[in-house]
Amino acid sequence: MMKLFPLVILSSLLLKQVSLVLADVGTAASYGPPYIPATACDGNRPGQFPSGNLFVAVNEGLWDNGAACGRRYRIRCLSGNNRPCKGGSIDVKVVDSCSSSPCPNTLLLSNDAFAAISRFPHAKINIEYTQ
Repeated sequence: MMKLFPLVILSSLLLKQVSLVLADVGTAASYGPPYIPATACDGNRPGQFPSGNLFVAVNEGLWDNGAACGRRYRIRCLSGNNRPCKGGSIDVKVVDSCSSSPCPNTLLLSNDAFAAISRFPHAKINIEYTQ
């Protein structure tokens, strides 16, 4: 029985490493209201926004011709100028596509979502995100 203990620890460490590998890295900035009328996902339906206003617009690569609508991502701030990261992660919902082409960031976070992970509202941050 004692020989299984190191195997359990090794398995646990490997699973943690695998979960880190599955995350993507990108950039994020905030975008402010008005969020409606006309988000690309649900137009001007106010009910599309999750509680706490934790939502995002995504770049062309993630947009996937609209298939991204309603997707959920877990986001964590990694770095940026003047150490903007608060620590921890947030869960957000995709409600829009980035209106600029090409989009200057991977994700544009609502002001509330951005404030949850960054100390500076107008920073550009490096993020880790998983679906």
